[in-house]
Amino acid sequence: MKPAIRPLAANDKPAIMRILQQVPEFEPEEVVVAEELIDCYLQDSVASGYLILVAESDSMLAGYVCYGNTPLTKGTWDIYWMAVDPSKQSKGIGKALLSSAEEDIASRKGRLIIIETSSKPMYEKTRQFHRARGYERIGRIADFYAPGDDKLIYQKRLG
Repeated sequence: MKPAIRPLAANDKPAIMRILQQVPEFEPEEVVVAEELIDCYLQDSVASGYLILVAESDSMLAGYVCYGNTPLTKGTWDIYWMAVDPSKQSKGIGKALLSSAEEDIASRKGRLIIIETSSKPMYEKTRQFHRARGYERIGRIADFYAPGDDKLIYQKRLG
């Protein structure tokens, strides 16, 4: 069954926080940053510059994606955060969330989407997911996050 995708509501936050804490790739300090973006969005979605969509599957929140227009660009967007409940992964939820974000970005005259991620081995499944959705790796910054943990930059051109 295809998940229902909709904008984040305030009462979704506890479920999103549980998901973020359950995803093994995210360190506790990263979860804090993700929560700050959620709070900014919930306080004032327009002023925050962030857009957040959630996915519901089997009557429960299963994941979310946070994205926004890249400041000082014309049509470039960033996917900042995306997480799917580990028990719901590989069921099309991430694909539905990313597709919905891409459709929204395209409707806002977006032309380029950027995703940054880690080179750690535990992120290989994430990198495969992005490549399968048409994202191409265009950059690598060695030791960016920590020694031995490079930043990998992916892009997808729309239209």
